[in-house]
Amino acid sequence: MKVIIVGGGIAGLAVAIGLRRAGHTVKVFERSTFSREVGAAINVCPNASRILLNWGFDPHKSRLVTAQEQKVMVGKTLKTVVKLDCSQFSEIYGSAFFFAHRVDLHSELLRLATQSENPVEVVLDSEVKSYDPNGSVTLMDGSIHAADLIVAADGVHSIAAKIIDDGSPAIPTGQSAFRFLIPTEVIRENPSAASLLEDGVMKILTGTDERRLVWYPCANGTIQNFVGIHPSINQGKKEDWDLTATTSDVVAQYKDFHPTILSIIRKATSIKRWPLLYREPMPRWAKGRLVLVGDAAHPMLPHQGQGGAQAIEDAGALYTIFNGLVGQITYQDISDRLKIFETVRINRASAIQVFSNAGQDEAERVYERAKPFMATGQHIPTTPAEYIEHNFGYDVIKEAEAWCHRYAKAGSLMEQRPDWIDAASDSWNINKE
Repeated sequence: MKVIIVGGGIAGLAVAIGLRRAGHTVKVFERSTFSREVGAAINVCPNASRILLNWGFDPHKSRLVTAQEQKVMVGKTLKTVVKLDCSQFSEIYGSAFFFAHRVDLHSELLRLATQSENPVEVVLDSEVKSYDPNGSVTLMDGSIHAADLIVAADGVHSIAAKIIDDGSPAIPTGQSAFRFLIPTEVIRENPSAASLLEDGVMKILTGTDERRLVWYPCANGTIQNFVGIHPSINQGKKEDWDLTATTSDVVAQYKDFHPTILSIIRKATSIKRWPLLYREPMPRWAKGRLVLVGDAAHPMLPHQGQGGAQAIEDAGALYTIFNGLVGQITYQDISDRLKIFETVRINRASAIQVFSNAGQDEAERVYERAKPFMATGQHIPTTPAEYIEHNFGYDVIKEAEAWCHRYAKAGSLMEQRPDWIDAASDSWNINKE
């Protein structure tokens, strides 16, 4: 099968690795040149790291930090109010919980995609102008490229999403996030700040007005990553993730936090302000030969730390569903497998999309909204520990394999389009109150 993926970020490269491993020929069109890759840190949760490690991802080359503990602390006093042990996650969930510098993660995904047999072809400086769900994309230079499957990994403002579902656009939530990195050695220079450094520990410092400052190490512990979620300022300006801010901007938002935290913030030298956008879960992710993944399908706020993980789950599902598809591939082959993909992924990702609107200690804010995306009788998380179990304990490969097995049993009925595929579509419960 010939596959075109639009977007060479974490979602696009993860899907490229998966579909290449499934035996297909993969080309990625990426509008940037990868010459100035930037970014802060990202969680690589067990539900995602399990997939990547099985695919040969090297946690040492990518300088991953293994999570040991997660704490919720009062920002003003630094009193710990919730503590979760993460040190046994490998035994519990089959893989560790990692903290990664985004550039390190991206570099290792790119290596996996391109340095192998049947390597993925990555075409840089190639922006897609339009999609044809019948199986082609048109680039800005006017060239048209066809494939059996088109995967749109083009982000929260995806133009492909508008083709599949002309629903609500991504809109501001009224919150923004400061993002900045500080070298660990800089923090060590201040004894009171140095005393707060802990290997493999994520701290979630809470304040009033839903403000919180998330802090954890990355890059082999040499860099400390900070995300400061707060009410939006400068509303109406450009909705880019990389608007600049100053230390004074950050201190002003967290002025009631502990003096040691403020002294650490003042050490930041490059701060980005990222408006948090939300889009309602989509009832469909596929049309014809075109399918959405990652932020194009399910943009996430950062409260659950699952944005990248859900993109990698998308990749795991596509790998499983399209593995072994050989010979002459028909439109119906693609359509049926994309139905399976939607059945596996939409409710799972939509529930986490809703959960991501609130911190793990704020379950009451999203409990009712999440219900339509949970199976009858399925427990809805209400505590940080329950969120961890729900998010990390899920195995998308096993789920996709179960659906593929059901597909195989119905194989003799494929020409008549088996009822179970349409029944699955009818049972999604999307957007039902």
